[in-house]
Amino acid sequence: MVIVDVQGFCAPDRTLPHQLGTREGLYAALVEALAAAGVPWDACYHEDRGDGVLVLVPPEYPKAPLVEVLPKALARAVRSRNDISHDAAQTRLRLTLHAGEVAFDTYGVTSTQLTTAFRLLEAAPLKEALTSSPGVVAMIVSRVVFDDVIRHSPVLAGATFRPVEVEVKEVRDTAWIALPDHPYTVDPTVLERRP
Repeated sequence: MVIVDVQGFCAPDRTLPHQLGTREGLYAALVEALAAAGVPWDACYHEDRGDGVLVLVPPEYPKAPLVEVLPKALARAVRSRNDISHDAAQTRLRLTLHAGEVAFDTYGVTSTQLTTAFRLLEAAPLKEALTSSPGVVAMIVSRVVFDDVIRHSPVLAGATFRPVEVEVKEVRDTAWIALPDHPYTVDPTVLERRP
């Protein structure tokens, strides 16, 4: 599960034309980042969320490139588009990566894991991380993604992630935040502790 949300999409200075430009840039950046991770856009299920996008990546695509490649590629693509966009159309994103079962019905998709992914996206520590970062992307990954993929990655430095306690509605769990284009300082002790 890949979910992105635009920070301040309905800010007073962002007019409807700015919002449309922001959405166009968001989709272009997301398609580009998925391709960099080896995942074709057309292979994925996706839903528009107005100020964000839900993407379900089919299980035949490995998770590792989604955490090792996609976040930095997304940040590069967003920065590139921001360089040519009006100030009111500048984009900064919250990004959630999670994994789990989903069910399809005539209305779309649902599951506890999908709801959890959206709760992670709304977590206060993620919003604070993006607000305080000079970067354009703040990413949160679930405990499952961190333990199953990031801890074992030869590419990522797990010590640049920070554990946070997420408490949004019914979800109470540990998740991990990283700043792909402006990483936290390496701190090996974070891998030994949990909030």
